Amino acid sequence: MPKPALHVETCGHGPRLVLAHGFTQSGRLWGGLVDELSVHHQLTLVDLPGHGGSSHIRADLTDGADLLGEAGGPADYLGYSMGARYCLHLALDRPDLVDRLVLISGTAGIDDAAERSERRRTDEAMAERLEPLNGGPPEDTLAEFVDRWVTNPMFGHVPAAVNGLDERKRNSAAGLASSLRLAGTGTHVPLWDRLSQLVIPVLVVTGARDAKFTVIGRRMVDSIGDNARHVEVDDADHAPHLQQPRRVAALVHAFLSDSDPA
Repeated sequence: MPKPALHVETCGHGPRLVLAHGFTQSGRLWGGLVDELSVHHQLTLVDLPGHGGSSHIRADLTDGADLLGEAGGPADYLGYSMGARYCLHLALDRPDLVDRLVLISGTAGIDDAAERSERRRTDEAMAERLEPLNGGPPEDTLAEFVDRWVTNPMFGHVPAAVNGLDERKRNSAAGLASSLRLAGTGTHVPLWDRLSQLVIPVLVVTGARDAKFTVIGRRMVDSIGDNARHVEVDDADHAPHLQQPRRVAALVHAFLSDSDPA
């Protein structure tokens, strides 16, 4: 049986850069970052498994990373949060496809087995509210789930104009539930001991107010080695590319063009 193909859209001109979005989002939800990056790059905007035009596709992080590589081909890759996990898996499993890697608010997994198990339970509880395994009525509508998700304190204040609520609500409950069950943070087998295998240039970006992922970002860079760099974006939380798109775009463009950021 042939592999399913992830939905993609393209824009811009220049070297190819593949963008992999976060949970509840889609390839259309990058705020002003797309406008900034498409000036110098051909962007491949991917809908990840369970999201957007790929809502019908069911895949874990490993299989989803394989599908991401099929969709993007040899290129530079940028992943945000959930998308960063997919991109990290791809870079480690298919280094022939990833020339350079940008990870925004990403992680290499939860080390502690008990904490990882608890996160799986949390992810399953959220999935159950959307699509109960017993076939009963869901506790949340998709709209209620998304509204609650975007108010998580870790996101801080993201302007309504770029928060993409309407786009998020184009997703399906079944698709988001499958993403939580198959590719949630709790399912992520820790990759910390493999990070030193990354020999490509890596840029790790976190919001300065996102203390948890800033610590994780520093650790990732230390684990990767001299080919990795970590940048904290001021006045930003877990989604710095939505809060500070020009700053993040300048960092990404400088990194991909081997120049100093503006």
